[in-house]
Amino acid sequence: MAALLLSGGMDSVSIAWWKRPTISIFVDYGQKPAQAEEAAGRAAAEAMGLRYEVVRADCSALGSGDLAGRPASAVAPASEWWPFRNQLILTLAGTAALQFGETELMIGALRTDGHHADGRPEFIEKISSLMEMQEGGLRVSAPAIGYSAPELVEVSQIPQSVLAWAHSCHTGNLACGQCRGCVKHFETWEALGWTPH
Repeated sequence: MAALLLSGGMDSVSIAWWKRPTISIFVDYGQKPAQAEEAAGRAAAEAMGLRYEVVRADCSALGSGDLAGRPASAVAPASEWWPFRNQLILTLAGTAALQFGETELMIGALRTDGHHADGRPEFIEKISSLMEMQEGGLRVSAPAIGYSAPELVEVSQIPQSVLAWAHSCHTGNLACGQCRGCVKHFETWEALGWTPH
């Protein structure tokens, strides 16, 4: 029984279509685009007939970079970097997953996410080991860690109409068209030969 951390972005929406988790979990941790991400995830989950749960924990005071609406930290590898973000949201989503009786929690990390330490295979392995050794034995997996975004979309065979629900902007609830998330969104659609929505 597997849950999916469904951020509302292209990668997690594609994994939801591909892997069909028993439950999808969205975490509102105080990020600027939370409202749009939640709406995108909910719409995609409804289109797939997936259960959709929301966890709220306002950690906005701890954030930095685009997702927090603040200047990037001096140690940030990219403008959207938020300290320990994946560790934070996996912990919150993992707590919910255990409440729902799940034994696995999937995250949408890709091969191309390696510029962030928490997007690398070794992070997934270590966070999984840490969570598995605790009560509940929850395993963390990244089923798309070997793929780029266009490759994941192709492997998942997600219809364009469902993927169109995804919200990728890091700066807010309306796509800015300039942040790394928006650029990746556009480049993925372009690589697939689709017209971005």
